[in-house]
Amino acid sequence: MLSFFDPTILASLVSCGGADSGSSGSSGAAPAGGFGGWTLIIMLVLMVVLFLVMSIPQRKREKKVKEMLDSLKPGDRVRTIGGMYGTVTSIKDDVVTLSVGPDKARLVFARGAIATIEDAPVEATIDGDVKDVK
Repeated sequence: MLSFFDPTILASLVSCGGADSGSSGSSGAAPAGGFGGWTLIIMLVLMVVLFLVMSIPQRKREKKVKEMLDSLKPGDRVRTIGGMYGTVTSIKDDVVTLSVGPDKARLVFARGAIATIEDAPVEATIDGDVKDVK
């Protein structure tokens, strides 16, 4: 079984960089292209900065969506993540019931399936017309 700490592998890794240094004529000098301590520190700092730049906007978006879903109440016009528009008729825990279409068909969705709360109180009819909902 081959192990990470196998002496033959470690010896081959150590000898890889040293085979070239004897022919260059410099005694005791570090091989060209090696990583210094500062290079490693700079790379670590850049990775931390990249992680922060990517995660902070994501947290803000998640917080905004959570606030929107928490403010959901019956009577709100919403759009689901599937693109369906409807009016919230009831909310129970994580289940939202929507009235959809002119015949007020009731559909049940998870709270997380609500994409946005719409401002415009309009609804499409069967004929394709759009009418105000009050």
